[in-house]
Amino acid sequence: MSATGSDEEAGPARGRAPWGVLALVLLAGVALIRNGTGETDSGPPQPASAAAADAHTPARAAAPLPFSPPERVRVPAIQVDAPVTQVGRDAAGWVEAPPPEDPNLAGWFTGAVSPGERGTAVVVGHVDTVRGPAVFYGLGSLRKGNHVEVVRADGGTAVFEVYGVEVFDKAHFPARKVYGSRGAPELRVITCGGGYSRRHGYDSNVVVFARLVPGR
Repeated sequence: MSATGSDEEAGPARGRAPWGVLALVLLAGVALIRNGTGETDSGPPQPASAAAADAHTPARAAAPLPFSPPERVRVPAIQVDAPVTQVGRDAAGWVEAPPPEDPNLAGWFTGAVSPGERGTAVVVGHVDTVRGPAVFYGLGSLRKGNHVEVVRADGGTAVFEVYGVEVFDKAHFPARKVYGSRGAPELRVITCGGGYSRRHGYDSNVVVFARLVPGR
């Protein structure tokens, strides 16, 4: 997954509808995270079929949190502890990736809600760079029940429980399923995955589906 320059660097706006912003671009087939490099020897892990997302409401539902930008993302199951920067969309309409110069850097898409607010928050990151594995290299190995922790600027930590991990072909990306609000605080963590070619890069995106649960 590589990034290009963006002329959309404005900060987040409260009340902005993530589905409305992303769906229009995704349905046009262009607002996907760009290709990775595929430079690692064996390739990143891919989700098992048993990790497909389900729509069941969790028993431990959590109340939405107020707006607060994310500062760090932690995924203990794959040893991720990374700072978070803000990203928008690039000139071509793609969700912008964090600068590849820092492989251990995630990006919060400011066109969506902040993690913990009602709606679907979006965090993206590279799977690899020319220097090797990057922040979300292990994302495809997550299982249902694993946690994603987002440290917020207000000093709190939003804890999300994974309920699905899937791979979607970029040419047929299910925007409504991935970005649509389900009326509760949710999180999507996205990187590149699937097959790789030097000409086209990765042909798919790995998407983690997670819900806010009571935490810190």
